[in-house]
Amino acid sequence: MARRQPPLAEVHAADGASVTEFGSWEMPVEFDSIRTEHAAVRKAVGIFDVSHMGEIEVSGPDATALMGRLTTNDIEVLSPGEAQYACVTREDGVILDDTVVYRLPDRDGQSAYLFIPNAGHDTQLEEWWVEHREKWGLTATVDNTTTEWAMFAVQGPESPEIVAAVADESVTELGRFEHTTAEIAGVGCRIARTGYTGEDGFEILCPTDVAEEVWTAFDCQPCGLGARDTLRTEMGFLLSGQDFDPEAEPRTPYEAGVGFVVDLDTEFVGRDALVDQKETGTEQTFVGVTMLDRGVPRGGYPLVDEEGEAIGTLTSGTMSPTLNEGIGLGYLNVEYATPGESVDIVVRGSEKRAEITELPFVSK
Repeated sequence: MARRQPPLAEVHAADGASVTEFGSWEMPVEFDSIRTEHAAVRKAVGIFDVSHMGEIEVSGPDATALMGRLTTNDIEVLSPGEAQYACVTREDGVILDDTVVYRLPDRDGQSAYLFIPNAGHDTQLEEWWVEHREKWGLTATVDNTTTEWAMFAVQGPESPEIVAAVADESVTELGRFEHTTAEIAGVGCRIARTGYTGEDGFEILCPTDVAEEVWTAFDCQPCGLGARDTLRTEMGFLLSGQDFDPEAEPRTPYEAGVGFVVDLDTEFVGRDALVDQKETGTEQTFVGVTMLDRGVPRGGYPLVDEEGEAIGTLTSGTMSPTLNEGIGLGYLNVEYATPGESVDIVVRGSEKRAEITELPFVSK
């Protein structure tokens, strides 16, 4: 299957970006170095091309009902211009994907939404929405518009200044998880106060055919998926397909530490299973670990107790550029998951000492 490319693939190649395959997309992994790009976002500002993220629009008389029954959060609290983080779960409560849902301005007096699947999941979720729309006899239009949009993330403590300098409106007045429309370089864009780095920032949607005009309007450090991964790991943010996956790493929101996006007062696919799990608790929970011995933790490394018995598994890990320490994320038996307690990580056959660490690793 051919890899998908972002609209600015040739622009990034001309800028010397190295690329990697991610979620069936060929995306820039770094432009200069991961450490340089990571530091720019933590200390100043950087821009990411995140056009591998999907876009699906849902509108019509039953759009709110369809969105509410397929996402775990309370969709009815959203007004136009607001957004929320949510999970999409199957009947057993296992996460299919996590997403951000935007409430758009009404269309012909009817509610409209945009939600953002993770890389490579747009077709899967489009089919999930259509399947359930037909099953429930609802009237709603479901449009996969992923190929119509480029998406950029401008992130870092200086992001408000750099976005305000190029937008034609004061988008810096947006609150967290609010969005609006504004022009950048004469291009109509949707701008949201959201991000995946733990820093202040904005995510910008613009039409693919004018994406270069928007990208080049920002005079700041270009960043790739390598820095995006180290930044999100320091914050303890989940990565779809790695920290959870319906086949390889089946986890519920309560296991994955995102139970705050589950509203059990709403009816959605997977609700009954999650009601039961909330009452009974989980056997494992999502934790952070910091290396005490030398070494870099990686996804797939086992977590063991003092007797060498398996008590969990890492799903992500890196050398933190901010802390200069090896940090990891994963699932651990709940009785061992107290911050400050020690645990062993099996690194290439050798047991290395680590400490359970309260998330995020980096305070913001």
